[in-house]
Amino acid sequence: MKRLLLSLTVGFFLGSRDLRRANRWTTLLIIAVMTLTFLNLIVVGGILVGLIQGSEDANRDRYTGDIIISNFLTRDYIDRSTMLLQAVASLPGLENYSARYIAGGRIEAHYKERTNPRDKIDSAGGLVAGIDPERERAVTHLDRYLVEGAFLEPNDYDQVLLGSNLLFKYTPIESPGLQTLRDVTIGSRVRLVIGDVRREVTVKGIIQSKAGENDQRIFMVDRQLRGLIGRGDYNVDEISIALVDPNRAAEAKEWLLARGLDRFSVIQTWFEAQPKFLNDIKLTFALLGNVIGTIGLAVASITIFIVIFVNAITRRRYIGIAKGIGVSSLAIEFSYIIQSLFYAVSGVVLGMIIVFAFLKPYIAAHPINFPFSDGILVATFSGTMIRAAILLIATVVAGYIPAKIVIRGNTLDAILGR
Repeated sequence: MKRLLLSLTVGFFLGSRDLRRANRWTTLLIIAVMTLTFLNLIVVGGILVGLIQGSEDANRDRYTGDIIISNFLTRDYIDRSTMLLQAVASLPGLENYSARYIAGGRIEAHYKERTNPRDKIDSAGGLVAGIDPERERAVTHLDRYLVEGAFLEPNDYDQVLLGSNLLFKYTPIESPGLQTLRDVTIGSRVRLVIGDVRREVTVKGIIQSKAGENDQRIFMVDRQLRGLIGRGDYNVDEISIALVDPNRAAEAKEWLLARGLDRFSVIQTWFEAQPKFLNDIKLTFALLGNVIGTIGLAVASITIFIVIFVNAITRRRYIGIAKGIGVSSLAIEFSYIIQSLFYAVSGVVLGMIIVFAFLKPYIAAHPINFPFSDGILVATFSGTMIRAAILLIATVVAGYIPAKIVIRGNTLDAILGR
């Protein structure tokens, strides 16, 4: 044990002395490589996962709320909606809720200009959502995602908001299975068709929330839609609930279930209501990020291997003399491990400062504007520490192997440069 401690002490002295005497620019370059490698491990995967995380957050914040209640697939609406809404209003921890009427419909444009009855009408289909504008503002803040026009007011009549996916301007895709409206802007008069009911309405605003359900919808004031579909019983189709503490969504759901409200509706937390494909893509992107990070890790390991190997080769005579005067092979090997650890630890520390002090707060405040998501950087402290440990282990191995190869050579040959 004393011999081991002596070897480690001597190795630490030799390693730290070599670092002090090393070329400053070479040292900075190696640290920069390690920092970029660490960032590659964290940021690439974090951005890929954050792209989908942005979609999940948008779906929660701008559509489902913390809990969403909907009708059974076999029913056209939620039975006993009035009783259910009274229960929701007394839900512990409730911040607000928004009840919506939903009906299938379509928007037709330029129908007055059609001269040939066989010509196809410029139309787009989607769900028509009747909302209380004030409650919708409070729960989903949908008014913040207007890209054109103005939000609905409670007394608006024959005015609608269109989701951006209904317009060719925002979804420039030409496909036989996808129809979008052309040349429809704020103030355009269009025809709303719901079953056998036709109503001429004015486009008041365009919504681009990057929550798929919203961007495919046609919004109007709930009182008017209720009249168009003959819903005189006040039975709604969706209830989106926002809680004071979003982390208590599961508890709030259990409170609703305990009162037997699942007999009349489907009650889901925001996570349960997420489309399955989002979770699948998230797992796929996480795997892809790990693959890219592994490649970067291999590059960093090779870089350290080359640096240590070249350093040891060029100092074979020094190593031979050290061994000749009694310095153990373990001490010399440990000196190179110390150098490798210095490069790795410096890169990890700088990388963590860049990620948590600059990149993550900046991207959170200014999300990356992807076409279907406001991308963020997903990087947890625990996950980052695991990747840092992997990088440190890989660096130690990459530093030890070349030092072992060179030191294993004949001492006399090393001294004489043979």
